[in-house]
Amino acid sequence: MLTIHVAEATPESAVLVDGALVAAVGPYEDLAAVRPGARVRRWPGILTPGLLNPYAPELLEATYHPDPREAEGFGTEPITGERARRIFRADPARRGASARRGVQRLLAHGTVAVAGELRDRAAVDAVRRAGLAVGRRPERLPGPPALSPVPLVLLPALAPGGPARFAVFDVPDRASLVRLGASTCVATVLGGRLVHRAR
Repeated sequence: MLTIHVAEATPESAVLVDGALVAAVGPYEDLAAVRPGARVRRWPGILTPGLLNPYAPELLEATYHPDPREAEGFGTEPITGERARRIFRADPARRGASARRGVQRLLAHGTVAVAGELRDRAAVDAVRRAGLAVGRRPERLPGPPALSPVPLVLLPALAPGGPARFAVFDVPDRASLVRLGASTCVATVLGGRLVHRAR
């Protein structure tokens, strides 16, 4: 099924998706005229190629992402450091579910690719199953591990024939995305599938 994704602040860079691939990128009016039968998904903000998060090992192997049902005992925010290590030592089976929840948090922050060597099978499987791309980790990492790292690392521009992998952020422009961070994500698409939707 053909789908056109268009964001309010960037109608000139709408994306026509055919299955798992980008069929075309261009002004919404042009894509809609060429493919009038395509389903249209309209989003607030800007459509981007999505983000690379270079902190995959830190966020998926060294961080415990609590299940919402554990809120009373663990809270709802990611747990790091010695407390996370204690949780994993007490019950190693928690690693898989934590990694899957960590991947969901990354998707909710517009991450379409991760970097850093993953050694834990549960984290590797969670990344693979989600369809996240795996890229090279920069030699120097600027700040602490975060779901919205500073600076944000945007992937190269989308191109016809390439994978349909992108994210939409509810901001008026890229400068606002940098200022407000990745928590403004409203949609993430991997392999042509909508894998996160905030609205």
